[in-house]
Parts: sequence; structure tokens; C-alpha cells
Amino acid sequence: MSRPEDTLPPDLFYNDAESRKYTTSSRIQNVQVEMTNRALELLSLPSPSLVLDIGCGSGLSGEILSSVPPSAGGPHIWVGMDISASMLDIALQRDVEGDLLLADIGQGVPFRAGAFDAAISISAVQWLCNAESSDTSPQGRLSRFFNGLYASLRRGGRAVCQFYPKNEAQRVMVSAAAIKAGFGAGILEDGTGTKNAKLYLVLTVGGGDLRGGIEGVVEGMEGVDVMKGTRRNEKKRGQDTASKGSKQWIMQKKEQMERKGKIVKNNSKYTGRRRIRPPT
Repeated sequence: MSRPEDTLPPDLFYNDAESRKYTTSSRIQNVQVEMTNRALELLSLPSPSLVLDIGCGSGLSGEILSSVPPSAGGPHIWVGMDISASMLDIALQRDVEGDLLLADIGQGVPFRAGAFDAAISISAVQWLCNAESSDTSPQGRLSRFFNGLYASLRRGGRAVCQFYPKNEAQRVMVSAAAIKAGFGAGILEDGTGTKNAKLYLVLTVGGGDLRGGIEGVVEGMEGVDVMKGTRRNEKKRGQDTASKGSKQWIMQKKEQMERKGKIVKNNSKYTGRRRIRPPT
């Protein structure tokens, strides 16, 4: 059975009929409740918070955020963003409490810096691993998403993204993009080795009231793989600025273009080599 993200882009796959079927399926509703509650457990929000629901769909997860009792730190205020107009239309018909935004997360997260206390995403990030046109790339879409998400969270904020990677390469690509954006990252897998295994990418933004970074969030949890990486904008001491036109400068420019989702030519032994012009 083919995966939905391998057939059509999400805004086309989740048309009116598919969106209605997704929202009314009791099996999907039960799975969504389970995964949302697990994500909330990992977020561990001590008090009512402003939460961004990424790929909010018809608002199934948002309803859970709105119904968290005060004894559990809720209820939470939430803003949802999704690329499917049909999904958001159903959310409006269901009169969900959150504010809704029609947007493509592969183009970034268009909110003011530090606007949110936390973020949650259920079964959405894997859609970024497919290029939808010849002038975009999965790496570029992931980079724009995680850079925008990092900026939109306050210092000390957290995010939990549940996703279904197709293979180990996608798992590494997603976690590497998050680390490159500046997040502390850990991956928790529930049901390891079963067909119902679920992956949760737990992300932290340093500073604020967060103690111990990602290690503090996942302390005592079994089966957690903490990803190591350098923070955003970190430079080695004594690192020289590449001179314009040099091979290092060209490589940096190509990397910047890839992060923006542009297609660039593969590197070769000729990359950055100075061409000698024949005498005239």
C-alpha cells in the first residue's frame, strides 16, 4: 500500500472527500487522541500556554489542547496552520476554538519571533520529505520549516513533532534539519519493531526556564535517542571568512541555495577551480 505523501501533494490529497473521511473515521480519531496526548506528555506544559498546531487539519488535536483541565496545566490556547483548505473548512464547520491559518509549512512559519510557548505536530512533517516541483528540494523545505519554527518559539520553548519517516534516511534528514536550525533534539519511538511504531521528535529552544536542554526533557525515558549537533550560528575560533570566488565561498553559497530549496549542480573536482583564459 502506497503512502499518501507518495501519491499527491497534501493540498491535493486532502480534498473535500478525503478530509471528511479522515475526520469522521473512529480509528483515526482514536490514534490522533493517543498521539496528541503523548505529545502533550512530552511537552509537559505546567500552565495554560499558547501552542502552535502544525498541520492542524480539521482540529482534532486542537480540541484536545482546548480541553486539557486546569489540574493538568490547561486549557491551552492554540493557533493551527495547514495547507489543506478542505481540512480547515471542516475545522470551521466543527467550530473549533483555535485560530486557523492556511499556509504551507514548507515555506516557513510566518509568525512573530518568540510568539509561542510550544508547538505540536501530528503526522505532518513527513510530507516535507517529498519535492513537489523541480525547483524545490526536501532539504530546502525542511530547512525553511525548522528555521521558522525555531524563530517562532520563545526561549525555553518546546516542540514535539510526531511523524512517519519512510526509512532511516528520512529520519536522519528530518532530525539533522532540526539540529541545524538550532534545536536540541531527541527522538522517542513508541512500539519499536512493530507496524504501529510511532516516532516523536522532541525539540527544545535553549534559554528561558528550560534546565538541562533536551537531556532534561527526556531524562528517565526509555528508548530515547538524543541527537547531537552544533547550534545555529556557532563558529569555530579562528575561522576565516572565505574570500569571494574561492572554492569555500562557492560551497557556502551552494549550501545556502539548497537551504532555500533551490536545485544546485553536484560538486565535482572542477568546483571552484579557476579557469585560465587563453590570450587574445
